[in-house]
Amino acid sequence: MHIDLPLIWAIIILFGIMMYVMMDGFDLGIGILYPFFNIKEDRDVMMNTIAPVWDGNETWLVLGGAGLLAAFPLAYSVILSAFYLPVISMLLALILRGVAFEFRFKALEHERHFWDKSFIVGSFAATFFQGVILGAYLQGIKVVDNQFAGGQLDWITPFSIFTGLGLLVTYSLLGVTWIIMKTSGELQAKSYYLARILAFLLLAFILAVSVWTPLFNQAIAERWFTMPNMLWLSPIPLLVACIFYKLQKALTEKAHVSPFIYALLLVFLGYLGLGISIWPNIIPPDISLYMASSPPQSQSFALVGAVIIIPLILLYTAWSYYVFRGKVSADDHYH
Repeated sequence: MHIDLPLIWAIIILFGIMMYVMMDGFDLGIGILYPFFNIKEDRDVMMNTIAPVWDGNETWLVLGGAGLLAAFPLAYSVILSAFYLPVISMLLALILRGVAFEFRFKALEHERHFWDKSFIVGSFAATFFQGVILGAYLQGIKVVDNQFAGGQLDWITPFSIFTGLGLLVTYSLLGVTWIIMKTSGELQAKSYYLARILAFLLLAFILAVSVWTPLFNQAIAERWFTMPNMLWLSPIPLLVACIFYKLQKALTEKAHVSPFIYALLLVFLGYLGLGISIWPNIIPPDISLYMASSPPQSQSFALVGAVIIIPLILLYTAWSYYVFRGKVSADDHYH
């Protein structure tokens, strides 16, 4: 029986990246939202909602990168070469954010503002550079003889800057709906107000990207706006509209859990739409995942490890979220 190893690995990597975006997105969103909450007790509660899970969420980023290296080394080398500067900037921002997270709770009162600012800067920078990488990736990478042939600043474009700003809004919405789910009182009330604004901003970014991407890529335009593809793919924008309506309704009704679920669904639909736009290319605009694959022996060997490790990650992730379920109050402390 023939096993399509490149397809299996593409699904694994896409799943890992999706899990990272959806899970680390809300805790990065907490840092982005910090400037909107100036009261120390509110910031303490916001930190405590993510304290037990934030570092585990980043496991999925490691899984995606390691899977790309093992299964698609050509894509790994080209993508890392093209985005060396923003990737390093993102990692440095994540390090700054992690240090600020730990030191903030142990800092003296007059020093805490420094770590708060570091946490904000780290969250903003990590998110923004992730969005820039996404936008530059969608626009395509110049490859000659299986090597990156562009310049080190090719990733700076109006579209990539726009997607960087869009991801800031996306993670902010995930963060604010997470706060709604995990808190109560005035902090939760203010989050309802912010969530409504952020939801409209995210919808605007989704619409703008949906119009912008076909304009610079003819293949994407043909995939979405030619028959019969329009009929097959029409449920996606319809679902986006439906989920957006349900999110606004849930916020109006002051629901606690469903706004976060609807925000996750909006992010998933956006992620799905972008994946459909470039499939089956792993290096846009024209290098497919089959062209970039490692030998079948390498993919088979790595797959054995993936089959073992992914269920373990899912199990300990589910367990940690189960153990630390429920509301967080100002009386809870992070040690």
